[in-house]
Amino acid sequence: MITHVVLFKFKPETTEAEIQQLAEGLGGLPQSIEEIREFRFGADVVRSERSYDLGLVSSFEDLDALQRYQVHPEHQKVVAQVKAIASGVVAVDFAG
Repeated sequence: MITHVVLFKFKPETTEAEIQQLAEGLGGLPQSIEEIREFRFGADVVRSERSYDLGLVSSFEDLDALQRYQVHPEHQKVVAQVKAIASGVVAVDFAG
């Protein structure tokens, strides 16, 4: 099992409508991409200086499944949304 963790930092000018649009795009991915085994995301509730704005945790059977997810057209649509509103994105992928 591969766990995929992504943290998003939004640009200061990002609107609530843009964040909601991203959430809708993310929320639709599990129905569109069969490789996804688990998929959770949510807004940061602590809002400390070191916090990112949104976090995502998903899991995949293996690295091949993760790679198929990453190039899937529906995922690429969400990636385009992220690029438009995020000032920073960090990710880690680990076995387990």
